[in-house]
Amino acid sequence: MIGRRRLMGLGAGTMALTLALRRRADGSPPIRTRWAIDYGAASVPAIARTFDLLVLEPHHARPIAPLRGPAARLLGYVSFGEVERQRPYFADLDKAGALGAPNPNWPDARFVDLRHPAWTKAIVETIVPQILAKGYDGIFIDTMDNAEAMERQNPIGNKGMVQAGAALIAAVRARFPTIRIMLNRGYALLDTVAPRIDHVLGEAMATRWNFATKTYEALSDSDWQWQADRLRRARTIHPALALHTLDYWDPADTKAVAALYDRERAGGFLPYVSTLALDRLWQEPRR
Repeated sequence: MIGRRRLMGLGAGTMALTLALRRRADGSPPIRTRWAIDYGAASVPAIARTFDLLVLEPHHARPIAPLRGPAARLLGYVSFGEVERQRPYFADLDKAGALGAPNPNWPDARFVDLRHPAWTKAIVETIVPQILAKGYDGIFIDTMDNAEAMERQNPIGNKGMVQAGAALIAAVRARFPTIRIMLNRGYALLDTVAPRIDHVLGEAMATRWNFATKTYEALSDSDWQWQADRLRRARTIHPALALHTLDYWDPADTKAVAALYDRERAGGFLPYVSTLALDRLWQEPRR
């Protein structure tokens, strides 16, 4: 499936999901802005139009106007840290020497050398313009955690990946000053790029999919706090930055899903809860 890539660790076991409704730290009511991610090709227009912000896979052959609600913004997915083999620009980047080893978790994707000029040129001159030409209001940047991971794996050979990732985002902002930019995680460079983006996403904040046990599991409070601290620090740098969260859980367990929405809103975040596949839209459970 054409879609997202994530670097998510595996937990030791499944923990009970106990999430209480809390008000925001400043005492104000929970935030109610609605947003969602759907990488599937069959988004239901009536549901899509209920969201204020949508992240979609831009390479599906479909019109996106029917998916846009009143005053809604649509963002097209683009992976900055790796490229899937089915992307139309894969062959040219491979020929230019901009691609590295396959991602062991997603074998159809190759890591990108963020320092390579061919990658910067492709992003700024081809990939982003093509997404915008389809009517999207901006882009959703994924897999920027790869920059930090590659530097840790090979500090000498991959030196400068994080800096290059930040420079790439800066280049996109300079070329397209009015588009909306949403970054998924990328905490190693978040403080640097915060003034140049509009939204940042904390993925798997409170829950995640455990690939070993093949179950959804709750994360510890300290795991949640680790991401929350970094998201909030970014907003001290850029006060207008919107802070989003994405959690994964079984949609049939509506009580737990509702509790996830409540917890993230109480923390001051804009939540969405979906399945691991992210291939359809899920509405927040009714109370």
